[in-house]
Amino acid sequence: MTVPAEGGAPARRLDPERAAELERTYDSELQFRALDGPARWFVSAALVVLSVFHYYTAGFGIVTEHWHKSIHLAAVLGIIFLVFPGPSRAFAGRLGGVPLVDWGLAAAVAAAALYLPLVFDDLTFRIGAPNTADVAMGSLMVALTLEAARRAMGPILPGIVVVFILYALFGDRIDGVLSHPGNDWEGLINHVYLTQEGIFGIPAKVVSTFVFHFVLFGVIATRMGLGQFFIDLAAIVAGRYPGGPAKVAVVSSALFGSISGSSIANTVTTGSLTIPAMKKIGYRPHFAGAVEAAASAGGQITPPIMGAAAFVMIEFLEIPLTTLLAAAAVPALMHFLGVFVQVHFEAKRLGLRGMEPEDLPRLGHTVARGWPTVIPLVILVWTIVAGYTPYLAAFHGITACIVVGFLNPRNRLTLRDLWHGFETGARYALAVGAAAAAVGIVVGVITLTGAGFRVGFIVTQAAQRLAEHFVPLMALLPDGILTPQGLTLFLTLLFVALVCVAMGAGIPTTALYIVLAAMAAPAVTGLGVPPLAAHLFILYYGILADLTPPVCVAAYAAAGIAGSNPFRTGLTAFRLGLGKALVPFVFAYAPVMLIVLPGFGLGEFLLVTLSCAAGVAALGIAMTGFLFAPLSWPARLPLIAASLLMISPSLNATLIGLALVAPVALLNWIAARRRSVQALSG
Repeated sequence: MTVPAEGGAPARRLDPERAAELERTYDSELQFRALDGPARWFVSAALVVLSVFHYYTAGFGIVTEHWHKSIHLAAVLGIIFLVFPGPSRAFAGRLGGVPLVDWGLAAAVAAAALYLPLVFDDLTFRIGAPNTADVAMGSLMVALTLEAARRAMGPILPGIVVVFILYALFGDRIDGVLSHPGNDWEGLINHVYLTQEGIFGIPAKVVSTFVFHFVLFGVIATRMGLGQFFIDLAAIVAGRYPGGPAKVAVVSSALFGSISGSSIANTVTTGSLTIPAMKKIGYRPHFAGAVEAAASAGGQITPPIMGAAAFVMIEFLEIPLTTLLAAAAVPALMHFLGVFVQVHFEAKRLGLRGMEPEDLPRLGHTVARGWPTVIPLVILVWTIVAGYTPYLAAFHGITACIVVGFLNPRNRLTLRDLWHGFETGARYALAVGAAAAAVGIVVGVITLTGAGFRVGFIVTQAAQRLAEHFVPLMALLPDGILTPQGLTLFLTLLFVALVCVAMGAGIPTTALYIVLAAMAAPAVTGLGVPPLAAHLFILYYGILADLTPPVCVAAYAAAGIAGSNPFRTGLTAFRLGLGKALVPFVFAYAPVMLIVLPGFGLGEFLLVTLSCAAGVAALGIAMTGFLFAPLSWPARLPLIAASLLMISPSLNATLIGLALVAPVALLNWIAARRRSVQALSG
């Protein structure tokens, strides 16, 4: 919508209700069934109570861990059966639009989740030898967890979980490295239900103690005006330059993504403003949608919020959140640099202008109106840096949002806004909660069977055998550019990347990261890559699936706003996000980019980072086909080769890459000067 900017020209403003409507349209994880009467109010109240429970425990102390996780899963999985339709549509009898059988399933899964803490004191004597009630409740929990995940996210993730269950039961019938002694059903239920290695393991713990709180903070912060402040600042910084709205999309998505941690939420919120503005100045619809999708996909890798997978990572690696945030900063910057370069040269190629001065917010008015909204983010970051727990930081941030929101006369938060914010925050937690419980079963199977080390061995051996075929070619290259060990690592990373992208086409990022962190990370770390770099590599390629057709959810959402072809938008978004595909190889080979790992040296860091930035820029120019003047494909090919060389953490490779870029740039500059002279003389 358009409202008069106080003290300035008209400016487009964020509409939270419109953004929420767009998310429900394009995000299958938010497409609830229509409820009526008491059921609608019951679900709304249940969602708000769930948020209040997490908010309270974050600030005043989490209840005993097994109770906390059980209450969380009981509520999340129970609500899923009420709000997501299932096969029960065929059954007669409804209450508030919900089939009676779904009310029964909601009660059953809640009972199965709460059974464990109720008998927790006696489990010490039964783990390894579950009784009949344990097996019955565990079987019910496994079955209903799979059904809840299917309803919330579709059949792919539950199907993968079923494959792992079958592997746990019948792995003794497989020949080769993947063979294991096998398990019976009671043994499987004992491991994935009664212990902390399965449904109630690390994924459920992280979602219930970290993820929920930061998602809630992002929702409340957006409603109290922080998202609008970021968009206005981005317009002031970048809007006046060629292709201004597209640059605003990149900058605002980077800023907004730092508090949302969701590709789709970022796309529909900032995209509802930036995509029409991009189309207005001359960008084609599919390109406008692709810019927003590519930029928004950086939200899950942008500190300080990042996405749910980041919090799982700190639990897996047992590192402070501050360590991960510091490590993620430079790679995230490289992603946005890659998108920004292509946006800039596309604007130069098309001769696009910037935004008109009257359409730009005024700096003084923007700061005067929006500075209070930054206070909660500052408090949250300060609490993290000071060494407090992430959930206490989120509590302080949410509290500050509420206080500032109610006291800020320029953008006052109402009780209705707060209710909707708490309800929306819990809505976002439903699908990721179901994914965490389902993937917990996979993690349990992996620890029960040792599948992670077995798969890692297979991947490493395949890469090593393939690398041996290229040994004669390595002798023809300059010293230090490629070694047998380096090629083995490259092929291992390539195999892992392909698996990440393929599986990410149907599995949410967090679930994908958990599975591959347990199965693929050992293969990468076994070749000398530090664990933090290996886990970030997997995370990056899991997120890349948000831009990769055919299931590029962020691109589909952007295409809906832009009115463009979704597949074409996805392909363009993937091209714009190619920097994200290259940067993980850099920090896998040169972990110094991550700053926080042992052996950090400023000189090496600057060499690796600046060389990577040059490589990302060269690739962006090649993909756009424009520098000072249009570039032919024969001229673009050396730039592509140079980009691959410059992202390699080798001084020799970087120098060769620069040597390839220099003549292309010089000839293109001469061509541009000639065209300019001809235009003046004509």
